[in-house]
Amino acid sequence: MPVAVITGASKGLGRALAEELARRGWDLVLDARTARVLEETARAAGAHGTRVVALAGDVTDATHRAELVAAAAGLGSLDLLVSNASALGAEPLVRLDALPPAGLRAALETNVVAALGLVQEALPLLRASAAGAVIAVSSDAAAEAYETWGGYGASKAALDHLAAVLAVEEPGLRVWSVDPGDMGTDLYAAAVPDDTDPRPAPEAVVPGFLRLLERRPASGRYAAPALLEATA
Repeated sequence: MPVAVITGASKGLGRALAEELARRGWDLVLDARTARVLEETARAAGAHGTRVVALAGDVTDATHRAELVAAAAGLGSLDLLVSNASALGAEPLVRLDALPPAGLRAALETNVVAALGLVQEALPLLRASAAGAVIAVSSDAAAEAYETWGGYGASKAALDHLAAVLAVEEPGLRVWSVDPGDMGTDLYAAAVPDDTDPRPAPEAVVPGFLRLLERRPASGRYAAPALLEATA
């Protein structure tokens, strides 16, 4: 069975992707900071009959990242690494003139530094896989200038560039940076609590991610709406 490591897997897109991969026979190593919620996700994914290892912790901790990769090795391989864990830098989001430098550092540490550290830890296993792949979950805020989204968007833009360079340096892997588009998640609610307009559920964009795994297009940056159109 293929093995995936998914960070930020307790809810939202991470949980939706974990459940769908488990339904398709993937074994999983799941990460999130809140153990109780992560265990709920692990039980839901494990109900599909695959092996699921849930490790609560913070991806900014190098020891925790090593534990995630070791757990994948214990399952026999690592075929997919999904860097989905994210930090906003301020909750709710604020304009740049009010963004604390410590908040920007926190966003960069989780969204960029930890993602790179996990890739570095995982590369030996990913290289050994016949279909090794990395998905960096990005945002349209990485490419568009939205008021109050500057710190978070800057961190995701940096993540996009790391993914692009990784793809050049590791031609044997597929490295996809994916903008999932608008979603109704706890992260968005924390970012803009006054915005109560309905948004698509994370489950609605998962088919786009699955298309990447099924078709394995060239490494690059993809937007979920385009991927979803391609599945129609």
